[in-house]
Amino acid sequence: MALHYPFAEPPAGGELFEVAPGIFWLRMPLPFQLDHINLWLLRDGAGWVIVDTGFADESVRALWQRILAQLNGPVHRLVVTHFHPDHLGLASWLMDETAAPLAMTSGEFLTAHVVWHEVAGHGARFMVEQFRQHGLGAELLAKFETRGSGYRKAVPALPDHYDRLKADDVLTVDGRHWQIIIGHGHAPEHMALYCLELDVLISGDMLLPRISTNISVFAATPKADALRWFLDSLADMAERFPGQTLVLPSHGLPFRGVAERVDELQAHHVDRLQALETSCEQAPKSAAELLDVLFGRALDTHQTMFAMGEAIAHLNYLEHAGRLLRRVDADGVTRYSRPRAAAH
Repeated sequence: MALHYPFAEPPAGGELFEVAPGIFWLRMPLPFQLDHINLWLLRDGAGWVIVDTGFADESVRALWQRILAQLNGPVHRLVVTHFHPDHLGLASWLMDETAAPLAMTSGEFLTAHVVWHEVAGHGARFMVEQFRQHGLGAELLAKFETRGSGYRKAVPALPDHYDRLKADDVLTVDGRHWQIIIGHGHAPEHMALYCLELDVLISGDMLLPRISTNISVFAATPKADALRWFLDSLADMAERFPGQTLVLPSHGLPFRGVAERVDELQAHHVDRLQALETSCEQAPKSAAELLDVLFGRALDTHQTMFAMGEAIAHLNYLEHAGRLLRRVDADGVTRYSRPRAAAH
C-alpha cells in the first residue's frame, strides 16, 4: 500500500499551517542539499509549545522573530527531539527570546555538549582518525582536518539546563497527552512524541517519508551496531502505529502509513547490506572502498562525512551478524571479508 500524503504542499517559509487540531506546521530553510526542516507549534491553552528550533543562521532568526511577534500568547516550553544542529541550533536563542524552558532527553543534551566541546571521542580530530582507520584517502582527510568542528559553527551556543524527558514519559499540552517514544541509531536517545487522542506522531528524523535517515557510527563507539538499533526502533514503531496515524516528520511531507514506510526502509537496508556483503566476497574491502557500492554516486566533502559513518554502521551490522569478518591490515586500515564458510 502506498503512503498517503494529506497535504500536497508545504507551507511557505515562516508561515503556520494547521495540520490537526492545535498542531501547526512551520517550515524553515537549511543551507544544505536537504534544504528544509519541519518544526511544529502546539497550542497550549493561552500559549504555545515549540517542537525543534531550526538551524542557527540570520534568515531563520528573522523568520522566528516574525512568527513570535504573531503568536497570541507566550511560549510555555521548547521541546527538542535530538542534538543535531537543525533541531537544537537555535534552542539557546529561543530560550532567551521567549524565557521558555527546554525539554529533551539526557542522551541528546549531553551528546550536544561533548560534540560542541570535542571531548570523549566526539569531534573533528577523532572523526579524522576513525576515517583514516577505515581507509579514507589523505586528500579528504586533510579537508576534514582543516574544516574543524562544523557543529560549533552550526550551534553557536548551548543551554546549560533542561528538563529531562525519558521513554514513556507524558507531556500534557492543552489537556492532551503526548507520550515520549525513544528511538536509537540516528542519535543516542532520539525523542518522538505521540498523541493518542489525535493519533498524531511527531517523528523527528526517525521516520521520514522519502529519504532514509542517516545512521552513523562515531569514533567514541567504534563497534556500535547502530543500524540494528535503528531497524529495531523502526520495528517497534510499526508495531505501535499500524493504522492511519498521521506522521509529522522533520523532513518531507506529513504522511499516513507507518508500517508501509517501515517495510520500505527495512527492504532498502537489506538490499544495501547484501550489496556490501557480496562486494567483500572476492577481496577484503574498507569502508572507504565501499562508498560507491553503498551510494552509487559522487559525494562532496560534506556528504562523505555522513557516508563514511553510514558505511561503517552497515559493516558493523554485518560483522555482528557473522556475515563479515573485520581485520586490520599492515597499513593500519580496517577491512572486511566474507567468512570462508559463507563464501559461494
